[in-house]
Amino acid sequence: MVWKENRLHFPMYFFLANISVIDIFYTTNIVPQMLATFLIETYTISYSGCISQFFFHICLGSGECLTLAIMAFDRYVAICNPLHYLSIMNDIACISLIGGIWFVSLTANLPPLILLCQMHFCGPNTVNHFFCDAPPLLKLSCTGTQMVEHINFVVAASMIMSSFVLIILSYSMIIKSVIAIPTTGGKKKAFSTCVSHLAVVGIFFGSLIVMYVRPNYNNSSDYNKVVSGCYTMVTPMLNPLIYSFRNTDMKNTIKRNLMCNAGEVFRD
Repeated sequence: MVWKENRLHFPMYFFLANISVIDIFYTTNIVPQMLATFLIETYTISYSGCISQFFFHICLGSGECLTLAIMAFDRYVAICNPLHYLSIMNDIACISLIGGIWFVSLTANLPPLILLCQMHFCGPNTVNHFFCDAPPLLKLSCTGTQMVEHINFVVAASMIMSSFVLIILSYSMIIKSVIAIPTTGGKKKAFSTCVSHLAVVGIFFGSLIVMYVRPNYNNSSDYNKVVSGCYTMVTPMLNPLIYSFRNTDMKNTIKRNLMCNAGEVFRD
């Protein structure tokens, strides 16, 4: 819809499209293998497949963190500097930001990948999880995991907390500007543009911080599975509902295109 409809060619929808791309790859990376395990009882995954799943998982997770942070900054510019919004968030700036997000996500997560590939695994090699994540993989290692855990913690904490801090700062400035609006209607209109984003941030960052921003991985496997499910399945499932069906412009665009397509089919 964003690609097709000229009315949606604004920075906010450009970032939403990037979130959609990330979520598509995120679920494609994890859910098919999980369903094969549950439904077809296919309990094996190759070493290369497991390592690839781990790397794509952390890269896409980092990309979503950074994209949500950029979207918070976008809302800050739109509310606090509305007259300069299009000049600040121009096409070049948006493309540069998205390019930077993907570059940082890929390069920053190379150290955990390299260290994990250098580890030796022994024993039954049974991953007690529904995908190849760092905590269950480290438990299978025959070698020391202290260095890998430390690097994973530094990378994950830096990526998650830097994005979260930017979101907090952006919304602090937004709240300060909204409070200065004299009318109640103006305040509600300003806050309404942020509700969807805040809902996703709360679910996604809450589960990520609980899962990864800790120096060790001693929590129970069942606990890790539940928390992981929040950001690998719940958030990607809710994003289309929250961002599309709570957005008037998006709803009108979808209805208009569906009606046009239905009319074309009827005429044919």
